[in-house]
Amino acid sequence: MFQKMKLSLSVRVAEAPGSKEETIRSFDEIAALADQLGYNAVCMRASQAGIQTPLQQITAIRQKTRQLNLAVSMVTGDFPIPINNDQGPDALRNITPYLDLTDLLGANLIRIAMKKEEDIIWAKRASDEARERGIRLAHQSHTRSLFETVDGSIDILKRVGRHNFGIIYEPANLDLCGQDYGPETLKRFSPYLFNVYLQNHIRRPDGKTHLETWIRGDVPHDPIRLQDEGGIDFSNVFEGLAEIGYNGYVTVHQAFTEIMEPEDAAQQSYDYLTQLADFEARAAG
Repeated sequence: MFQKMKLSLSVRVAEAPGSKEETIRSFDEIAALADQLGYNAVCMRASQAGIQTPLQQITAIRQKTRQLNLAVSMVTGDFPIPINNDQGPDALRNITPYLDLTDLLGANLIRIAMKKEEDIIWAKRASDEARERGIRLAHQSHTRSLFETVDGSIDILKRVGRHNFGIIYEPANLDLCGQDYGPETLKRFSPYLFNVYLQNHIRRPDGKTHLETWIRGDVPHDPIRLQDEGGIDFSNVFEGLAEIGYNGYVTVHQAFTEIMEPEDAAQQSYDYLTQLADFEARAAG
């Protein structure tokens, strides 16, 4: 029987403009918002709970998600991973605190970062340790990483070669790198697909936002709402997800605070995505 996809709200929607560390809403506020709107889960980042967070606070967050019957779809356990700096891959060299955090939050998936050839052996070792605790590791399709291109991503996934090591498909980053993100790419990613991140932008020569890529250099663009036209073709994305029978989490991942409030972003994204695709209805807590 075909299982429907599940919708997750990233706490990134409440991160302060230009920051991956500061927040403009508490976790309780974000969790209540996700619960009210009908999301199945929240995606955790270190801005709300990371390896630096006191145990008491992590425990309170776990109690809140249980109270609201919300899952934690994935954990990004520190700041260097989403900042995507040279320290991002360090988590692979000491994965234990990230596994502990993930266990405490009741999750089973961790986002990691890889930038160099030498990170591959550490990804293997971290995956082996994670497997012993029933936890998976995944790397996002991301600029300035070993997962910039489709071919490069497949190569690294095969070379790590662990069943609990996979990919977070994110079409906007693939688009910035000039990569196809449609059904054919999703078919190639299918054996390794652990999570889906969604954000939207329009590439423009005079775009106000700039991201550096290894493959295409500087790419100017403007962030837009998920439902806005002219950016990522989400109909094509969900066509591809349906073709491969994906039934995992789809995460509203965008940093919306530069263009709208978290409450509006969560509501509008939920309305748009549930109209566009078939998601599992969440049982009330």
